[in-house]
Amino acid sequence: MRELIIVGRGGQGAQTAGIQLAQAFYSGGLYVQTFATYGGARRGTPVFSSLRVDEAPIRLRCDIERADALLVFDETLLDPMILGRVDSNTQIVVNSAKPASAFSDLGDYNISTIDGLEIATRTGMGKVVNSALLGAFIATLGTLDLETLCRVIEETAPVKHQENVESCRDAYQQIQTKKAA
Repeated sequence: MRELIIVGRGGQGAQTAGIQLAQAFYSGGLYVQTFATYGGARRGTPVFSSLRVDEAPIRLRCDIERADALLVFDETLLDPMILGRVDSNTQIVVNSAKPASAFSDLGDYNISTIDGLEIATRTGMGKVVNSALLGAFIATLGTLDLETLCRVIEETAPVKHQENVESCRDAYQQIQTKKAA
């Protein structure tokens, strides 16, 4: 079983990303459990989308204590509370224009960065980064087919369907290129 956490601030699209990711895993034939946690339930407060994914039915019904992967919508959320739910084996993807080495002072973590804002702006999404971040996240995880995720994004995005898909593909390709280097 893989346990995944998406963390963002209210209004950034972290909850939407969690729902889309869960639908994509389900469409890929896996069992999925997803639940959300809203901080102060207002714009700007930290929100979490948690997912469990497995080939067998998931019976566990508790919070995720140690995530296998973490997607961070806002680098300022990399605080002790969040980092307390990961370890050196956790794959962490951070939305940041900074290189991963800029986060080395946090400790021994497996961090990749992607400039979701740059991708979103370039692909016509403005400040909406969730599709780009999902593309980067699945490229890092290596457990979900890009076409499955793009189909879910295209079907569920409220607007700008093609732009969302383009953002997802672009970020996916950037992470694949980094991994090959």
